[in-house]
Amino acid sequence: MAKVAVVFHSGYGHTKKQAEAVLAGAQKVDANAQLVAIDAEGNLSDEQWAILHAADALIFGSPTYMGTVSWQFKKFADASSKPWFTQMWKDKIAAGFTNSATMNGDKLSTLHYLFTLSMQHSMIWVGTGLMPSNKKSAERNDVNFVGSFAGAMAQSPSDSSPEEGPLPGDLETARLFGERVAQVAAKFKG
Repeated sequence: MAKVAVVFHSGYGHTKKQAEAVLAGAQKVDANAQLVAIDAEGNLSDEQWAILHAADALIFGSPTYMGTVSWQFKKFADASSKPWFTQMWKDKIAAGFTNSATMNGDKLSTLHYLFTLSMQHSMIWVGTGLMPSNKKSAERNDVNFVGSFAGAMAQSPSDSSPEEGPLPGDLETARLFGERVAQVAAKFKG
């Protein structure tokens, strides 16, 4: 059984809710999936770093602020230069997700950042594996309505509480995404 860590920052609770959905999907495949929350100052404890180092797969998550990851996530990424130097995360499975207030919000820039971070660590990136809901009959709560292949995207209106957003379709997308990453990690471990 592969170990999966969902490491994320959430400024207002919306990305945390998305992270919990990613975790639920990973746990469907893997009971060893864990959430690792980056704190409000961009830090992880030594115990949290140990979880990441022991994981077979790391799923990165950050809200999209001003077209990229939050500064707290960036601080964590910069601190990951210690395991980068020894290539500690080499050949681990990697994936990413993000949330922003608008349908676009330059979320792809955030996923590109997460992908680049993963490539610098010599990790193996996994996309959503989900077809977009892009037909005339599509509805906002369909799976992958935001239409991303690179990683899971969600949208939460700027005036919504975490109870109101992300919407159920985006959360189901996140759950399916977490399940896929855990399945790929198990195949690589096996």
